[in-house]
Amino acid sequence: MKRRRKKLKTIFVLLMLFCTLALLQTYFQQQAAHKVNDPFADVKKYSPLIHNELEKYHLEKYTTVLVALMQQESKGKGGDPMQASESAGLSRNTIKDPKQSIQVGVKHFQRVLTYGNQKKVDFPTIIQAYNMGIGYIDYIAQHGGKHSEYLAKQFSLLQVQKKPTLYTCGDNKSNFRYPYCYGDFTYSTKVTKNVQSLADSVPVTSSKKTTGESF
Repeated sequence: MKRRRKKLKTIFVLLMLFCTLALLQTYFQQQAAHKVNDPFADVKKYSPLIHNELEKYHLEKYTTVLVALMQQESKGKGGDPMQASESAGLSRNTIKDPKQSIQVGVKHFQRVLTYGNQKKVDFPTIIQAYNMGIGYIDYIAQHGGKHSEYLAKQFSLLQVQKKPTLYTCGDNKSNFRYPYCYGDFTYSTKVTKNVQSLADSVPVTSSKKTTGESF
């Protein structure tokens, strides 16, 4: 009788262990599948750092916007996920620390946001200026105050004409930007789509969605 109970107990323990392992396997498979299906998985992990850095400027409501910017810049890859080196006057990808990249990127965003508000341009112009620089804000302020891909192309062409040997799209005429090789004239459009996609996905912060300004 005791031997039978011991045998049943062993079978029960093994069954419980099997069930536990099966549940763990299912959980990790679901997590892996979620990461594969979520194109924002890598940038979302930086959202707490982005949120905290924006708080220093009282701009935390723009967390989702900055996450969307990072998605466009790098998809959360590399040591400079905000691609902020050039905005700090450094060569491309000089920054190797994601935390520093976020600090510099947020500071750059704060600068173009403040200047854009002073010049009374629309928010898509401010987003485009993260890519094209603060001079784009002046250009749009002189041309109606509202961003468009047409105006972004014209501004890009002006910069290309100033430095034609620098802005060449790598001499690749098949590049979608050619001949508008300064910046990406579709940048604001792409970031807008990222913001909308993020709003439809899991919130980027643990508290609430912070989508910032509407486009």
